[in-house]
Amino acid sequence: MRAVALVETSIGGVGLAFTERGVAGVHLPEATDDETVARLALFLTRRFGEVPFELAPSDGAPSSVARRIRKHLAGALDDLRDVRLDETGLTDFRVRVGEAARAIPVGEVRSYGELAREVGSPGGSRAVGRAMGTNPFPIIVPCHRVVGTAAAGKIRPGGFSAHGGLVTKARLLEIERSPSARAISDAASTER
Repeated sequence: MRAVALVETSIGGVGLAFTERGVAGVHLPEATDDETVARLALFLTRRFGEVPFELAPSDGAPSSVARRIRKHLAGALDDLRDVRLDETGLTDFRVRVGEAARAIPVGEVRSYGELAREVGSPGGSRAVGRAMGTNPFPIIVPCHRVVGTAAAGKIRPGGFSAHGGLVTKARLLEIERSPSARAISDAASTER
């Protein structure tokens, strides 16, 4: 089974792709649902080649994952750590970084440097940033919980490659009731 579904959530339509191994991709909402599905399809083609993915209803076959993501984004928080992922084509480093990000508790953040040290690459904060910037499983692998730090341990938002950038990152952290959401939101408003 290879399927793509669009799941309506509190932040818009989230694209989900599944294979027999697990979740193959998550795409956060674009400006329109059609754009979300198109971007997810492009991502899947780059990662899996011209392998067909059927369009499935959001209440279809891996509906428990769709339901859990919908509930999480509505404020019924779920760490989603047990969701199986199809990590086909990912390097060992990206898998380790993803696992470290999944271990960050809901409502908390870690710095790129902390994650780099956790995966045994103490000088690799930029590599962690690249891994998070190309994370194929946002929300399930919570790249929004990874931030930069500045002098005196102040939160520096880092980047966020999803549509909406730091505004989307702040929104996800707000849903998770993270104290860091305000700093990210303030940084997003100064970027405009």
